[in-house]
Amino acid sequence: MCMKLESNPLIWGLLRLGLGWIFLWSFIDKLWGLGFSTEAGSGWLAGGSPTFGYLSFATKGPFAGIFQAMATSTLVEWLFMLGLLLIGLSLLLGIGVRVAGYSAALMYVLMYLAGAMPPEHNPFLDEHIMFAILSVGFALSPSGEYLGFGKWWKNQKFVKKNPWLI
Repeated sequence: MCMKLESNPLIWGLLRLGLGWIFLWSFIDKLWGLGFSTEAGSGWLAGGSPTFGYLSFATKGPFAGIFQAMATSTLVEWLFMLGLLLIGLSLLLGIGVRVAGYSAALMYVLMYLAGAMPPEHNPFLDEHIMFAILSVGFALSPSGEYLGFGKWWKNQKFVKKNPWLI
C-alpha cells in the first residue's frame, strides 16, 4: 500500500519542526557562541560576527569573491541572523510557513552558492539543495497545520487579506 506524503500530516509536521529547530538552534548558537558551530564565547552578543568567518574563509567556487566581499557587512549580519530567527520560529510555530519556506529555500541556495559549489561528495546534489526543495514543499503545502498553529493562523483577518502570509 502506497501512502501519499500529503496524506500523512505527521510526517510534514515533524519535518517542519525539525527544519525549524535547525534554523532556531543556528540562531541561538551564533547569538551566544555556545561552542557548537560558533566558537564558545565569540557569539554575536560578545562582539563576534555570525557571518565573517564563513564568508571570508569557507567560500569557494565561482561566486566566492562575491560572498567574500559581503563578509564585513553589518547589513548581511543582521539579515542572516533575522532570517535564522524568523524562519526558525515560523517553522516551529507553523505560522507564516509560506514566507518562511521560500525564505529558507533562498537561504539554502545562497549557502550552496557560497560554499558548497561544487559539492565535495557529489557532482551536483548536497544537503543544501535537498533542504531548499523541502522548504519549498513546506511553502506549497499546508504543513503549518500539522503539529502547529497553521489552522488558527490562516483564519486571522489580516492573513485572509494577505494570503501570502500563510
